[in-house]
Amino acid sequence: MNFDHQALLSGQKKGPVATSARLGLHFASWLYGGAARFRRYQYDHHRKPIHQAGVPVISVGNLTTGGTGKTPIVCDLCSQLRQLGAQVAIVSRGYGAGESGVNDEAMELAARLPDVPHVQHPDRVEAARIAVEELEAEVLVMDDGFQHRRLHRDLDIVVIDATCPFGFGYQLPRGYLREPISSLRRADLIVVSRSDQVQPTQRQHLKEALHIHAPNIPVINTVHRPSSVQYAQAPAEPISSLSQRKIALISAIGNPDAFERSVQDCNGQLIAHRKLPDHDAFDRETRQELRTWVDSLKQSTSVDLLLCTHKDAVKLATDQIAGVPLGFLQIELAYEDTASGETILAMLQTTLSAN
Repeated sequence: MNFDHQALLSGQKKGPVATSARLGLHFASWLYGGAARFRRYQYDHHRKPIHQAGVPVISVGNLTTGGTGKTPIVCDLCSQLRQLGAQVAIVSRGYGAGESGVNDEAMELAARLPDVPHVQHPDRVEAARIAVEELEAEVLVMDDGFQHRRLHRDLDIVVIDATCPFGFGYQLPRGYLREPISSLRRADLIVVSRSDQVQPTQRQHLKEALHIHAPNIPVINTVHRPSSVQYAQAPAEPISSLSQRKIALISAIGNPDAFERSVQDCNGQLIAHRKLPDHDAFDRETRQELRTWVDSLKQSTSVDLLLCTHKDAVKLATDQIAGVPLGFLQIELAYEDTASGETILAMLQTTLSAN
């Protein structure tokens, strides 16, 4: 029987089958937690080597799986580092890379940061070596690096998604946590993303939880602000163009609900959302299913526009599906206040000057 994954893990899905499934996942999470704890112990007690890259390394990572909104933060950091005069490169594992050797995140970053090289390699120590020795990088931004302890980092940034901060409170696979919340104490900075998409009471509870689990770690709040509607070939449109248009969404991301909220905040009239697995490759069969889905929508209601994320758009590479225009939201990072922006800039300057 197929369950909605989030509904199952959050406890919204009721009944004996769902309860049994959660119990099984809970047992599996003990096994996962034990293996992860042993791995952390090895690094914490220097039983495994940690390699130096020879240049400053800034890690941007998650405490949970799924989409926490790292990409706009990575883009912002790289832009700031370039403005500070540093030759920056991105290194990542390249999860889900296809025959081309790059994944959707790399394609999105290449489109947004054409002057910043990106090295993807299963061994991030080797990726760092390539970036430094062959690309002459002066500073590295390691994407999704919090759990990757083999490569030394000089600044450890953890991104917490305000809309689902702690992965339903359980480690994988019962929840989305990759490691316990207490691991946040390893971080140098906690960046709360999408802080504008939750109620003030939720923000206060998150603030209190972070103070308990990571009492001495600075926390800044950011928002993901849609800046325009982009197309593969057609001219861009302002966000105001979404107002009152009937919009259907297509997404293959870790947090599709946050994408929905972004569209609704732009006053778009959301009529349907086709949610695909994170990092879906949009192969020929999937594209045909999407065409069939759009055709069925057209028969039941009018559809003005299809919207996806930038990460999906680089794989779809088209301006229409079944005759309906397809665009994507360009999302930019904004700091909640001036002090937050100043905090991260000061950390970047300190990291560069200390090496």
